[in-house]
Amino acid sequence: MGVSWTIIGAIVRPFGGWFSDKINSGAKVTAFTTIAMIIATFAVAYFIIKARATETPEQYWWPFFLSFMVLFLTTGIGNGSTFRSIPYIFNKEQAGPVLGWTAAIAAYGSFIIPKVFGQQIENGTPEYALYGLAVYYFICLGLNWWYYQRPGAEIKNP
Repeated sequence: MGVSWTIIGAIVRPFGGWFSDKINSGAKVTAFTTIAMIIATFAVAYFIIKARATETPEQYWWPFFLSFMVLFLTTGIGNGSTFRSIPYIFNKEQAGPVLGWTAAIAAYGSFIIPKVFGQQIENGTPEYALYGLAVYYFICLGLNWWYYQRPGAEIKNP
């Protein structure tokens, strides 16, 4: 999809922080968006496979496109909720460096994800890149639950 479509995620990023403030929990917004990202990722992979298996792949264009848009929207909202949570998790001296490190890792994603997709497209299996992302999102969901949402979590719903 390219970098030009990622602007959608950047535009909605503030909404993630705003909504996290409204419900007083970035972890809850992050969990919701991560679940939506997992579903959207599998939907995109599904429509790729269906389109490849038919003589009329254009019939899957809109569901594919809309699934990708949901993925971009939820990554932006989740990004905003994650950045909103950092000052609630770390003390004042640590929050700045953690925000910087997190931003650097997020920027690296804008580089590596298109590279992975490009390689998988060359191999004829772009759905494998999506499966890898879904696994990553599932791990993130588990970590979010373990550290911020489970009963007995040290920091509850930052």
